[in-house]
Amino acid sequence: MAEVAEVVKIGLTGIPGVGKTETLLKIVRRLEEKGIIIGGMVTEPIIEGSQRAGFSITDWKTKKQGVLAHKDFDSELEVSGYKVNVEDLESIGVPAILDAIETCDLVIVDEVGKMEMCSDAFIDAVRKLLDSDRCVLMTLHKKSRHPLLQDIRRRDDVRIIEVTKMGKTILYSQIAPVFEEYFAKHKRM
Repeated sequence: MAEVAEVVKIGLTGIPGVGKTETLLKIVRRLEEKGIIIGGMVTEPIIEGSQRAGFSITDWKTKKQGVLAHKDFDSELEVSGYKVNVEDLESIGVPAILDAIETCDLVIVDEVGKMEMCSDAFIDAVRKLLDSDRCVLMTLHKKSRHPLLQDIRRRDDVRIIEVTKMGKTILYSQIAPVFEEYFAKHKRM
């Protein structure tokens, strides 16, 4: 990948289940080992039995956790059979993003997707992040036509990279060094 002069902002996209979050987390762990301060939010599947029942949401820095969505949650907001818990998104995810803008070297957002689009506060936090001078690593829903996702795809300062089952290991080894180079030049490593 090319030499890095500007703040690095990368969006990982791909079909559901391809490994976007797995790729993001591998990059994050490698950068944390190098002393990079990382914050933001991560969503991961909630597995009950052998079935995915929902998604958790975690503040990466504080490890505070909640439920983003669940099949059995009581909510009128539903995406792909999951009831969305906007309260935890706005009390855990949004503050995690906003705090990371102020206190971290790299801000992660997993995921900018259909469930998260149920919250105007989340949308505003992502817009603030993208307009900030922080490095960004996020995962993006591949097919959503939500205005926020359309805006992210059109931005000149965000590099969109597609994750595939075959290419996710290669991507990790290509993306992590881009951030490492940036932070080395800016004395954060």
